[in-house]
Amino acid sequence: MRIYVGNLSYETQNADLERSFLAFGAVESAQVIMDRDSGRSKGFGFVEMPDLSEAQNAITGLNGKDVNGRSLTVNEAKPREQRASGGASGGQRSDFGGQRNERRW
Repeated sequence: MRIYVGNLSYETQNADLERSFLAFGAVESAQVIMDRDSGRSKGFGFVEMPDLSEAQNAITGLNGKDVNGRSLTVNEAKPREQRASGGASGGQRSDFGGQRNERRW
């Protein structure tokens, strides 16, 4: 089961997240989501646990728990929604706000 973990401290690392869930059972993966531009945590992450019963126990045991002064939000992750295409295709990023070739008259 894939589990969403929100309201993480910005200092939380993958190993810290994994350690919190190991108390409830086997963990396949634990990942804190990082901002690709700043390299800082976005304050949430995902944990995958193979055993449904252990995953449910982890959700119950950790949801609302205070960790590093922050009350965690822990629930079953929802499927990722498809994003609307913003004009760039084939996975290309548009260069809005980047260098521009401007004409000067």
